[in-house]
Amino acid sequence: MLKFGEFIVKHRILILLLGVLLIIPSALGYINTRVNYDILSYLPKDLSTMVGQDILKDDFGKGGFSFVITEGMTPKEIKETADKISGVDHVAEVVCYDSLTDLNVPREILPEKVYDAFNKGDSSIMAVFFDDTTSADGTLAAIDEMRKITSKQCFISGMSAVTADMKHLSDSESVIYAIIAVILTSAVLVLAMDSFLIPVFFMLSIGLAIVWNLGSNFFLGQISFITQALALVLQLGVTMDYSIFLWHSYKEQQKSFPDRREAMAHAIAATIVSVVGSSFTTIAGFLAMCFMSFTLGLDLGIVMAKGVVCGVVACVTVLPAMILIFDKAIERTSHRDLLPAFKRTSAFIMKRSWIFLVGAVVLLIPAVYGYNNYDVYYNLDSTLPAELDSVIANTKLSEEYDMNSTHLLLVSSDLDSKSARKMVDEIKDTDGVQFALSFDSLIGSAIPDEVVPDSIRSILKSDDWQLMMIGSEYKVATDEVGAQIQELIGITERYDPDSMLIGEAPATQDLIQITDHDFKVVSILSIAAVFLIIAFTFRSVSLPVILVAVIELAIMINLGLAYFMGTSLPFIASVVIGTIQLGATVDYAILMTTRYRTERSSGKPKKEAVGIALSTSVKSVVTSALGFFAATVGVAVYSKIGMISSLCVLLSRGALISMVVVIGVLPSMFMVFDGIICRTSKGFLPDDEQKKTSHKHKIKLA
Repeated sequence: MLKFGEFIVKHRILILLLGVLLIIPSALGYINTRVNYDILSYLPKDLSTMVGQDILKDDFGKGGFSFVITEGMTPKEIKETADKISGVDHVAEVVCYDSLTDLNVPREILPEKVYDAFNKGDSSIMAVFFDDTTSADGTLAAIDEMRKITSKQCFISGMSAVTADMKHLSDSESVIYAIIAVILTSAVLVLAMDSFLIPVFFMLSIGLAIVWNLGSNFFLGQISFITQALALVLQLGVTMDYSIFLWHSYKEQQKSFPDRREAMAHAIAATIVSVVGSSFTTIAGFLAMCFMSFTLGLDLGIVMAKGVVCGVVACVTVLPAMILIFDKAIERTSHRDLLPAFKRTSAFIMKRSWIFLVGAVVLLIPAVYGYNNYDVYYNLDSTLPAELDSVIANTKLSEEYDMNSTHLLLVSSDLDSKSARKMVDEIKDTDGVQFALSFDSLIGSAIPDEVVPDSIRSILKSDDWQLMMIGSEYKVATDEVGAQIQELIGITERYDPDSMLIGEAPATQDLIQITDHDFKVVSILSIAAVFLIIAFTFRSVSLPVILVAVIELAIMINLGLAYFMGTSLPFIASVVIGTIQLGATVDYAILMTTRYRTERSSGKPKKEAVGIALSTSVKSVVTSALGFFAATVGVAVYSKIGMISSLCVLLSRGALISMVVVIGVLPSMFMVFDGIICRTSKGFLPDDEQKKTSHKHKIKLA
């Protein structure tokens, strides 16, 4: 590794130039990476809800759909509005009451329930189908165009409208995320570092790594908006420690090597060994998410694991080059440490270590209860600002038409009219169903099938399938809609075993079932991966249990607080926190454990070794935790997107909780389990004592 360090030092200008030049392809890759705002699109493709969406698109030329609510408009104005919307690119079909009067029969012959489904008081609704999926670029562009050409008396609801608003909101906030995170993290670094200028180079180095990471997402084709929003702040918070370690190592090496280039070469070599090992736990946490069948985990896991690798590369290449090139300027801005050494804190904890251990055991009971009982939400629009156009429209649809979700039903086109009408009647009798419209119920028995124009028939019938719409008063992701969906599936499968119920609510029910299983799998995998890494690092059987238990306590406290605070968390909260908080903050525990091993192996008694490990680690742990907190808390406060804000609240709070638990509880664990740790771990006792302990153990076995 020393040769690598010498190579970086020798070619520092070239290294820095290459790092900066990589911005160009990275920027191009970033610009050309599509961002996916549809969470449901990450469901497995073999689910009936996903298969049904493909059939809807292939057979009917329809993907996403929205309801447009008009208020105080005449039938003529409504028809004109429908015609305008029909002309918008990517709009496949517009269905309103007046469009049905193209039949060569009087309007009065149409069933009265058809009129009631489309009209309430002075308002009317029309269903707009798009030729692509809910969150496709063409669909979102169509929503924007529809808003431009319709009057203020029109309100566009539905998942596509919500997605369009979320896209605009996310795009407008993403730059602010970066600015806030950089400012707050720089403030922490100014306090923690001994130079006012070094935080600038930390930010520049990490910034390059973030740009490389985001640019390389081009090879993935697309990333989710959640990944896009979290990637920057997470990479900044997680990889900042690597830069701090390099700087401290460089300052330490200068005591032995007066030549700054030689000192940096040794610092790079030491950093690679330490940082690569440290990054394994973080990468393992991220990669565990890749095993989710809900592929949002794969998306986030790959991007963040890649980000950690980019952070390590930048730390041992670009950052050393910057420090050497601007070394004199950094020295001129040196100052004394502004962050205290926390010696009194360490002494206080060591004197009362048993209190912290008892406190942890007592705290575990409510933490576990809260962890298992906090409220979870799955519908994204429930936490969006009330003033968004889509939220206003959805509220009107709910209040005026008592309709909170819409299901689409695909049944065989061979299903005869009599059976279809009977099935629709049963559907209408289902609790919470506001209306059910099929080809037969829409046209009515008074109109002969042969006089129906193909333009009308094509709306709801294809060669193989016929489409039905079901309006529900129940909101997406509620127990009520879940029970309703199961009842509807039971009804439709009696008439057509191959029928498929699709739409936001059925897909969300699939999401609930799949993610519940996925999160358990990911939790087990992440814990197992970190467990094995710690076991290998310390050659220990007991330490993985102790260190993982400490961080898992912090995770349970973090998520459990949501229950006691009455906060509803996004459905991916447990997997994001369970993997990221574990992978990123277990390094705090590893740092203290490493020093504890060093002191015990040098012959120091238990209490003294633990005390030294604590006192020498507190400042580093506090700096690291504050850095993670600073990178995420600003986004938590600023973001108007509930899911992003909630996740960042958990991440920032989790960093502080892990800090407190590691500093307060881990030393107590060392004091209690020192004997077990020394007997089951390598390198914790001087060689002679290790041999004696091993010999006594063999005698006992004999």
